[in-house]
Amino acid sequence: MLSTDVRSSASGSTNADRSAVSGIRSSNKTSQKNIALASIFAKPTVPPSAPSSSPSEPFPTPTRPSTSKRSAELAAHGHNAFASDTLVPSPSKRARTMTSNLEDAQPLPERLRPQSLDDFVGQPHIIGPGSLLRHIIESGGNFGSLIFWGPPGCGKTTLARLLARSSNAVFKELSATGVGVNEVRQIFEEAKGLLSLTGKQTILFLDEIHRFNRAQQDIFLPYVEQGHIQLIGATTENPSFRVIGALLSRCRVFVLERLTDDDIREIITRAIARISPSAERDSDYTLLKSEDQTLLTSQAADVPSSEPGSSQTSSATLLASSPNASPFPEYPQITSQIFSALVSLSSGDARIALSLLSLALAAPPTTPPSQLLESLRKSVIGAYDRTGESHYDLISALHKSVRGSAGSAALYWLARMLRGGEDPLFIARRMLVCASEDIGLADPKALPLAMATYQACQVIGMPECRIHLAHLVSYLSEAPKSTRSYRAYARAEEAAARDMTLPVPLQIRNAPTKLMKDLGYGEGYRYNPDYIHPVYNQYLPAELKDEVFLKECDGSDQIWDDEALKTWEREVNGRKPWEGRPDRYQTEEDRDGKTTS
Repeated sequence: MLSTDVRSSASGSTNADRSAVSGIRSSNKTSQKNIALASIFAKPTVPPSAPSSSPSEPFPTPTRPSTSKRSAELAAHGHNAFASDTLVPSPSKRARTMTSNLEDAQPLPERLRPQSLDDFVGQPHIIGPGSLLRHIIESGGNFGSLIFWGPPGCGKTTLARLLARSSNAVFKELSATGVGVNEVRQIFEEAKGLLSLTGKQTILFLDEIHRFNRAQQDIFLPYVEQGHIQLIGATTENPSFRVIGALLSRCRVFVLERLTDDDIREIITRAIARISPSAERDSDYTLLKSEDQTLLTSQAADVPSSEPGSSQTSSATLLASSPNASPFPEYPQITSQIFSALVSLSSGDARIALSLLSLALAAPPTTPPSQLLESLRKSVIGAYDRTGESHYDLISALHKSVRGSAGSAALYWLARMLRGGEDPLFIARRMLVCASEDIGLADPKALPLAMATYQACQVIGMPECRIHLAHLVSYLSEAPKSTRSYRAYARAEEAAARDMTLPVPLQIRNAPTKLMKDLGYGEGYRYNPDYIHPVYNQYLPAELKDEVFLKECDGSDQIWDDEALKTWEREVNGRKPWEGRPDRYQTEEDRDGKTTS
């Protein structure tokens, strides 16, 4: 009985203790909640020494310790550093923060895009002093519709935005790779309505306009022709082939050129000046001039210039003797060698140059220049469009180099195409044509070799088949050239096109039946193998019996027409022999400086 009472008493005591503890905890939670709510809704108190708040902020900002120090103090007292004591930024400050975050997220080329003509680098032929486009931008006048044609990264989009900024028009920017006809038509209708209601023009910038096919480009015509919209199209392809003629005739075409090495140097230097920490402290950041600028323009020995014929003379400067020195103290990894590599690897593309600069700036300052240079080189892929204009330009360069017996040039263009990812069978097919068109009768082995190379490319594939193509291109380049068959067929084709009804001579007609023989088919035909001496049959129609299509003077075992050359020497060159004529093609009169026959 005693033990039961003791247990009951102990149980009652325990329950009472638990209730007391629970009550204390509940009270503490309620108290903490009230304190937190009070701290949130209470108006902050401004200390007497605090400066007056900005008019743009609804509440004055209290003076308090730095975030890190305040967080440490709160943590020491057991408080959450982000609970009640964290100040909520004002709407204007939040907007500024969001804008800053968006700008920081932009790639470097977009962040540093020029905002005025003074910041624009390159294209002096179209925006130089006194040029039409510069006058349009500075005057803000109506410029109609334009098409900017140029390589990537030369400033087409920037010029379009500068034109829009100079005018009082609504600016719409689209890319033909991501929109369809419906979106474009909707913009046109909105522009038409805006123009009728307010008189305000709309400028539509359509990048990659060549991606629209002919039917899609037709929708531009009525709106452009009636002036409902000002179109600015940008393309990297020849507009003569990729833009319909009706639209092209309603636009003015401006051709932008690839940026020079000097342009890229200036762009990179300006970019480093703008993003440098010192730019925030000193708005008058001094660009590299005089000796330093000469320093930058000198190319490193292992980094060739991207411009043909650019000199690589070294300057007697500090950097010339120390290529690992940096002209940018805040970015020691940007040495003279790296700077020259940025210029060379960009190949006249400002976007690539700034992207490479961004990679270089992200590297640790202690990165060895050789390692950084190798990383930059691996990050660049040669620009080659297998369906664009460069595709046909390069194969044309290869074919013409082979035709001109310029083996070194032919191998270079071959390497350019294969490195760019060109289909080796496409190259082999063109060389098959070249073997007959340009070499033909001068070397009968050329065509079998070209066919064998085509089959080898089919069986082996890249990268090994590049060896077979190099073999073929070298052989065709050094082979004697003859266009006899090619020119002869061209003459025959022209004659056939003039009259397709000329009858086959009876002498060479087929006569399988007695009736045909009675009609004279095959009569008088001489079977050549039966005769020791040459015999004659009438092979051409009577109207063409005196025509000669396969001529001896079409050239054989040489790369020019000898008869045409003699005519040129006699009538144009003052009866003097051509200085490039080899001795084996000169007569004694030619070598004596006398007139050619």
